Amino acid sequence: MEINKPAVLAEITKAFDRYQQAIIDNDVAVLNELFWNNTLTIRCGTGENLYGHAEIAAFRGARDPKSAVRVVGKSVVTSYGQDAATTNIEFTRGSRNGRQSQSWIRMPEGWRIVAAHVSYRDE
Repeated sequence: MEINKPAVLAEITKAFDRYQQAIIDNDVAVLNELFWNNTLTIRCGTGENLYGHAEIAAFRGARDPKSAVRVVGKSVVTSYGQDAATTNIEFTRGSRNGRQSQSWIRMPEGWRIVAAHVSYRDE
């Protein structure tokens, strides 16, 4: 297995950057698109545990867009072979420091998030 093969790393980085821009823009359609549309998809957030694409989409649709504003710090994107990747960031939202990790898989329709975790780091 080749780690961070340049072409694959470029593809997943582009998908990840698109996700990050959708967070900033509160582009719910893109956020929903980039999560795998399956009941096995999960997102554990700062105050919610969401199981399945429908729960994740409902959460996105109901969320106050101001709560998504953040400044991204350290970011690590790693690809594993042709079809798997992880992304991790540290971010600041207001006075709070947080982390986001995602597992991405290449699906027939493109790169999709299959599992995500967002949490705050207590000082």
